Amino acid sequence: MTATDTHLAMDAVWRIESPKIIAALTRMVRDIGVAEDLAQDALVAALEQWPKAGIPDNPGAWLMTAAKHRAIDYFRRSQLLDRKHEELGREVQAGEVFASRLQMEILDASFDDDIGDDLLRLVFMACHPVLSMEARAALTLRLLGGLTTDEIARAFLVPEPTIAQRIVRAKRTLSEKKVPFEVPRGEELTARVSSVLAVIYLIFNEGYSATAGGDWMRPALCEDALRLGRTLAGLAPRESEVHGLVALMEIQASRSRARTGPSGEPVLLLDQNRAHWDHLLIQRGLAAIERARKQRQSPGTYLLQAEIAACHARAHDPAETDWNRIVSLYTELGEVAPSPIVELNRAVAVSMASGPAAGLELVDMIVSGAALNSYHLLPAVRGDLLFKLGRFEEAGEEFGRAASLTRNERERELLLARAAECAASNPG
Repeated sequence: MTATDTHLAMDAVWRIESPKIIAALTRMVRDIGVAEDLAQDALVAALEQWPKAGIPDNPGAWLMTAAKHRAIDYFRRSQLLDRKHEELGREVQAGEVFASRLQMEILDASFDDDIGDDLLRLVFMACHPVLSMEARAALTLRLLGGLTTDEIARAFLVPEPTIAQRIVRAKRTLSEKKVPFEVPRGEELTARVSSVLAVIYLIFNEGYSATAGGDWMRPALCEDALRLGRTLAGLAPRESEVHGLVALMEIQASRSRARTGPSGEPVLLLDQNRAHWDHLLIQRGLAAIERARKQRQSPGTYLLQAEIAACHARAHDPAETDWNRIVSLYTELGEVAPSPIVELNRAVAVSMASGPAAGLELVDMIVSGAALNSYHLLPAVRGDLLFKLGRFEEAGEEFGRAASLTRNERERELLLARAAECAASNPG
């Protein structure tokens, strides 16, 4: 194996194993920042040894054992938690002969017996409401996604020092506020699950429809969010909304290959080649909907959105789409989580079910409310409905306004192209 191959393999191992290692270390040292530093020390040891000795048969266990030794050293240096130090020291001493015989490839079970619980605790800690949404997203991608600071910065088109500061401040805040390393209970659990899901969905959405920059999509972010969601579903199998979010992401991700053209230009839903949709992801999403439905009678926001996505996924052709069902689901979603964006989406569905005039009437009500004045999709939707009604001059103005509001270059090009189409279609 070449040095390049070794480092690529190490990268893959680290992304998979680092959340477990950091979670286990956080349980031990009760400080998320210290835990990450110790995990990084274990990675440095691997970077020094693996290129020479080769990647172990069980690299995750190797890293976990190396991290454990560094935790012992930490306790020795800091002279804290003497009882914990002695307890861990006895574990290490008892396991040293076994570990050396297997070249440190197998970790004694006492360190990772509760790894599932530890991961769940780490998820809730990284997504704690004491942090801003931006800080939660950055810290979650760092600790649970295994991304570097540079990768996170590039994903969100933010300078690397800004992301580094967010992560440092987030870890400091968690330490200063003494946020416990635990899974909340009762009503607090429900509230905190919402916070965790919001962070994961924020990451997914940024990958699915990039806010700014020259790319319509950032697939790596979608993949990270999906991996986080699937992990959370395995750790919290009785939480309906967790399955609902996973279902929504699976189905939306199934369209990824069809959402861009040969030059990376956006391809909208009704124009996509559905043969390019990933039907395995669709099946996974539909199965997740069933799991979510089994957990509760009344669906939550993510499950309702997943069922809307499923209506599209089940239609082999746009003409087969059950738009009346989608209108009904958006109506239900508006009752569960009222918002002008939900109303805008419902207006689009109404226009498909009952004609553009009916949709435009609803959109104009949203415009008069002024809640979405800076939201580029409001004039984009209005422009599309006006175009379908043959009001080309007005439609062109709306597309131009939408183009001025978006920060995504690909989306701006699409909207300007629609504006030009309106000008070409206008007989005047």
